[in-house]
Amino acid sequence: MTDTRRRVKVYTLNEDRQWDDRGTGHVSSGYVERLKGMSLLVRAESDGSLLLESKINPNTAYQKQQDTLIVWSEAENYDLALSFQEKAGCDEIWEKICQVQGKDPSVDITQDLVDESEEERFDDMSSPGLELPSCELSRLEEIAELVASSLPSPLRREKLALALENEGYIKKLLELFHVCEDLENIEGLHHLYEIIKGIFLLNRTALFEVMFSEECIMDVIGCLEYDPALSQPRKHREFLTKTAKFKEVIPISDPELKQKIHQTYRVQYIQDMVLPTPSVFEENMLSTLHSFIFFNKVEIVGMLQEDEKFLTDLFAQLTDEATDEEKRQELVNFLKEFCAFSQTLQPQNRDAFFKTLSNMGILPALEVILGMDDTQVRSAATDIFSYLVEYNPSMVREFVMQEAQQNDDVSKKLTEQKITSKDILLINLIIEHMICDTDPELGGAVQLMGLLRTLVDPENMLATANKTEKTEFLGFFYKHCMHVLTAPLLANTTEDKPSKDDFQTAQLLALVLELLTFCVEHHTYHIKNYIINKDILRRVLVLMASKHAFLALCALRFKRKIIGLKDEFYNRYIMKSFLFEPVVKAFLNNGSRYNLMNSAIIEMFEFIRVEDIKSLTAHVIENYWKALEDVDYVQTFKGLKLRFEQQRERQDNPKLDSTRRPSILKNHRYRRDARTLEDEEEMWFNTDEDDIEDGEAVVSPSDKAKNDDDIMDPISKFMERKKLKESEEKEVLLKTNLSGRQSPSFKLSLSSGTKTNLTSQSSATNLPGSPGSPGSPGSPGSPGSVPKNTSQTAAITTKGGLVGLVDYPDDDEDDEEDEDKEDTLPLSKKAKFES
Repeated sequence: MTDTRRRVKVYTLNEDRQWDDRGTGHVSSGYVERLKGMSLLVRAESDGSLLLESKINPNTAYQKQQDTLIVWSEAENYDLALSFQEKAGCDEIWEKICQVQGKDPSVDITQDLVDESEEERFDDMSSPGLELPSCELSRLEEIAELVASSLPSPLRREKLALALENEGYIKKLLELFHVCEDLENIEGLHHLYEIIKGIFLLNRTALFEVMFSEECIMDVIGCLEYDPALSQPRKHREFLTKTAKFKEVIPISDPELKQKIHQTYRVQYIQDMVLPTPSVFEENMLSTLHSFIFFNKVEIVGMLQEDEKFLTDLFAQLTDEATDEEKRQELVNFLKEFCAFSQTLQPQNRDAFFKTLSNMGILPALEVILGMDDTQVRSAATDIFSYLVEYNPSMVREFVMQEAQQNDDVSKKLTEQKITSKDILLINLIIEHMICDTDPELGGAVQLMGLLRTLVDPENMLATANKTEKTEFLGFFYKHCMHVLTAPLLANTTEDKPSKDDFQTAQLLALVLELLTFCVEHHTYHIKNYIINKDILRRVLVLMASKHAFLALCALRFKRKIIGLKDEFYNRYIMKSFLFEPVVKAFLNNGSRYNLMNSAIIEMFEFIRVEDIKSLTAHVIENYWKALEDVDYVQTFKGLKLRFEQQRERQDNPKLDSTRRPSILKNHRYRRDARTLEDEEEMWFNTDEDDIEDGEAVVSPSDKAKNDDDIMDPISKFMERKKLKESEEKEVLLKTNLSGRQSPSFKLSLSSGTKTNLTSQSSATNLPGSPGSPGSPGSPGSPGSVPKNTSQTAAITTKGGLVGLVDYPDDDEDDEEDEDKEDTLPLSKKAKFES
């Protein structure tokens, strides 16, 4: 149906007494067999789906408001409204409703007689109308009693409302109000309070339009100041006329718009401050007041949006350097309130609203504002930014990527000035404000972190055929922004313990870790490349030594998320750098305490056991078994040892494997959950070593050697508590002269039949069977079990040092080299990493 008269918006009233838009469609009336009666039907104009199917109940009270609204209640807490595009359509449907209920279409509310007795019904039907007492001071008490007695009956409410409307009674009452105030007639003023409050509860739009008119509204507020329950009257009019000042930050030329803004503010004030808290009964009777405010706001936003000169001046002054701070603060506060009003719009109108703001340059304006020192202005700008991100994150992403491209172009032309993206990118300003939040509770930082999370969430990125938004934005984010986000983390983890460990710093780092954990879960090769090249996991695990348990658990959760991916590239990085060491230290330092740290660490090892991650199982047992073998209150570590022994047995006796299964690398290399990675990700993993982006090496070329005593002290205490019988089992391997943070600071001897020799950094790195060797997908064997005279494969290098850790199956030379070495390796080294 294309008839614009029938075009409507469907609204429902939510629990917060706010109207929610349910869609736009075309309304019709007809008999519905399923409902056994005439019904209102609204079908969506987009796809023809049924938005509303409501039977016209003979006992339901329907209200017509503002000539284009029909409002009714379907149940006790379920209110509906139809907002018509044209008055003619509203009148047409109203006639259908009145026809079903047997009412005169001239009324603005139909009646519900269910709760009335037969006698009351007969009396009401026999009387043609309600006759009001003459509006005199002496009869105010009688008028108040009449209003109070009419409220329980829907029909009497209707007749009272008609009488008040037709006789101009409200203006006469307000004239008496002035007389009572002049005479200081407190009793009369109390009666007027009850009368005006009762008129509000009649819930009739026609009466509200009179009461909220420019000439009447202040007198109505004055009547409501004299509550009989209060010893002294309120001073609402004094507040509205003297304290509350209307500031035109930009002159409004439209007098109708200005009047609408004044009216809406005052009516909102009446609802929030003047009227007493309504009872359950009165709450439903004030639904028209809620609707009046709601649709006023919709009109205000529409009128401002159409005023191009107003918006142009607004954004011009916002970005003008000559604008003083006070003026700019007023402009920002106005824009914030403007965006808040937009939440009342239906989706297509809200889309047009934000598109208009975008065309006017709201994002560049926010960038200017966020760079200022005024905390209040920045706070308001953050709220505006949150409206934009929550409604249309793609618009924000598009802006920051275009901005980065423009900066790159400018920097090429102005090489002398060296303009950098970090200083001016909007998204980096957001990150910096998050990092520099001075609030002890980090309230602003939490809000900004939520916005960043929304921006980097692939789930809300546009799903186009070529997935350009995800590819381009994540590439931009990791190139231009990730280093700003991780700066506080890297600055605080240069040593073995956090350099700053106060509560506020710990809170901030926990927020950063939360976002990084989200990235590990939802991003793929971007975050993997960043973590491995920048050695992020090692730095994160430094926080395991924090005195704040929540931060240590955040660090552990980050590693657990990585292990949960079961990605062999991550596994080889963990083994190469011995990144279980901080976890084992934390576990031993925790002692026998049964707390969240204890449970979380055990769960991590249990996951490795249950999922049978062979490379990590072998690595843990070979390097940390001596420290963990006496933990017998759970079977996790003994189960890991059993897995390891079974794995070794299969390697030593390949015939035990009845079927040859594909390698773990082939099974899990490109898989996360049930999804396949994009073509760009496969290309990244198949790229030659020389194409890898230069970055910080995973293995530092030089670093102070770690001492075995650093971790052996808690281990020895742990073993003493367990009362080991044989002192030989407490012996630590010989101290070694290790260079580089990636070498283990300790290794514990296994059983006498197992060789666990501590080797130099270079040999451990380059052995074909060692974890992290470019020539193999990882080996469950001990890093030091290969003879020293075994020829070494060349490590993958870049300008920054060794970055290895990524296997390239297309490298034929490495494959041939591995084949040549097979004959020189022990049997345990010949078996490829299989499952």
